[in-house]
Amino acid sequence: MKYLANVATLRLDVEKCTGCRRCVEVCPHGVFEMKDKRARIVDKDLCMECGACEKNCEYGAIRVDAGVGCAAAIIYGILTGKEPQCGCEPSGGGTCC
Repeated sequence: MKYLANVATLRLDVEKCTGCRRCVEVCPHGVFEMKDKRARIVDKDLCMECGACEKNCEYGAIRVDAGVGCAAAIIYGILTGKEPQCGCEPSGGGTCC
């Protein structure tokens, strides 16, 4: 499932990637693939910002602002008809970005 275009905070430093494949194994949405013995992002918009890739990358090649994520909050709001709540405001509550 794609979320919103160009909102995911996912970043991959290919120079730090050692090709261990952990990101490919742990990503629930298939955001990563291996190419030339290194990971690469297939489609950043598939990222739900769960943080599994960053937590499992021993080499610091992946960064993502893990959490509920604004994209998921907006989609949930649309589906439920409620105001999106992503917790990204300094108080930890409030509406989404």
